Amino acid sequence: MDMLKAFFLGAVLSGAIAGVVGSQGSSAGPLDVHSMTLGDFRVFWSWPVFLAGSGLAWALMLLQK
Repeated sequence: MDMLKAFFLGAVLSGAIAGVVGSQGSSAGPLDVHSMTLGDFRVFWSWPVFLAGSGLAWALMLLQK
């Protein structure tokens, strides 16, 4: 259950960072920010930030137990 919560927090972190970096026109090198189209909306996403953010959130939840 903690991992599902961590995925949500990782998605929020990734969306926020990728939105800021991608809107400035940068891919941020190793962050690999890229543009995706969901329906009529253009969103920015980064898998490396999502995985790192999910891992960090999961570790913090484990420390709180």
